[in-house]
Amino acid sequence: MSRPARFKRILLVTGALVVGLAFIVLMVSLKPPPAQQPRDDALRTVRVIEAEALPYRVRARGFGSVTPERSWRAVASVGGRIVYRHPALESGNLIEAGTRVLEIDPTRFELAVAAAEAELAGIETEIRQLEQEKENTADLLALERQRLTLAEQELDRVERLARTGALSQTRRDEQVRATLQQRQAVQSLDNRLRLIPSQLDHLRARRDGARTALEQAREDLADTRFTAPYDIRVHQTEVELHQQVRSGELLFVADGIETAEVVVQVPIPQLRQLLGAAELPADPVGLELAGRLNLESIEAVLHLSANPQVRWPARVSRIASGIDPRTRTVQLVLSVADPWRSARPPQQPPLVRGMYVEAVMAVPAAEPRILVPLAAVHQGEVHVADADDRLRRRPVELLLSQRDLAVIAAGLEPGERVILDDLAPAIEGMRLRVVPDPEAQRALAERAAGAAP
Repeated sequence: MSRPARFKRILLVTGALVVGLAFIVLMVSLKPPPAQQPRDDALRTVRVIEAEALPYRVRARGFGSVTPERSWRAVASVGGRIVYRHPALESGNLIEAGTRVLEIDPTRFELAVAAAEAELAGIETEIRQLEQEKENTADLLALERQRLTLAEQELDRVERLARTGALSQTRRDEQVRATLQQRQAVQSLDNRLRLIPSQLDHLRARRDGARTALEQAREDLADTRFTAPYDIRVHQTEVELHQQVRSGELLFVADGIETAEVVVQVPIPQLRQLLGAAELPADPVGLELAGRLNLESIEAVLHLSANPQVRWPARVSRIASGIDPRTRTVQLVLSVADPWRSARPPQQPPLVRGMYVEAVMAVPAAEPRILVPLAAVHQGEVHVADADDRLRRRPVELLLSQRDLAVIAAGLEPGERVILDDLAPAIEGMRLRVVPDPEAQRALAERAAGAAP
């Protein structure tokens, strides 16, 4: 390519670039500026309520399964054949207290009772006979001692005569032999009388053993019959009529229907608030709470988990198992009295073993606190409107939160206007149009005071 042609081409390219740049500059200069949005902080309308200290109820919730307060596990103490089984001894049936529900064949135990009674009667007869023999021997010993006294007196007289020669030696010897025989008779009776107490002790020991055997036989006989000790609901049955059972074998399980219990776990902070136990240390593991807390002050109710409309009044009866240091919870035991007698199926079913329920516990707080709707707390802050109707963000410390309420421990003062609406974005100092909401204020006070659960 010649030099003039190359120069001409460079001029064309340069001209094209200049024209393109001029066009771009022209388009940028002709572009309209961004539309100016009016300041919307002067247009934001918010609903507010006035922060005030309100009386409120502290509430706690927990879940658990129903268990009977008393459960009867009928275990055979003796073996034998089942000769009677109540027709209602089936799972789910109710049986009144005092009803005979099961019986093991009592024949051999009745025979054992008869044999023990006969043995005891024989020993009693021997004791009476020996006691009478003791009296007879004592009377006979008294007579023989009188005869011995006479014989010794006669021997003394004979020896005096023998010394003077008025009586032969043969007659003296005869009297000596008679006196010795009488002494032997007295000694024999005395020995016999001394042996009788030990013989009586032996018989009395045998009598005590016979009485023990008789009591054991009667206990075994009583163990053949099973009578409901209280009103029961049969949970499970393991035996049938005419079945042979062994000692120690489980026969059936029945639940008492007077009281039902539910064990629920409550975190330690909730329990402290629930009981107003501010004097407790921050770490009460190992502390025996049961003797220090007034459990009767807690109002409680149970709800059927599948149907919250079904409810039973309850009471907190005790603390079970103390404190669990791993989960930092306390096990509270709630009791429901007469869950069967107050039942009205199907609207109000009875509480039965294994039913899953929710426990709601409440107690009036020890002192009023500032409460706000939980929705008014934004990541640890509450938005308020200051005296100039500008937004201020208040960091707050929550004492507790329950359902849709937050109890403020610090960061908010009475009289401040709390914003109920969720502002996005919430810019510090933005202007507001403030509208008091008396209905929300009244509803907050009502929810705080609440009603018994």
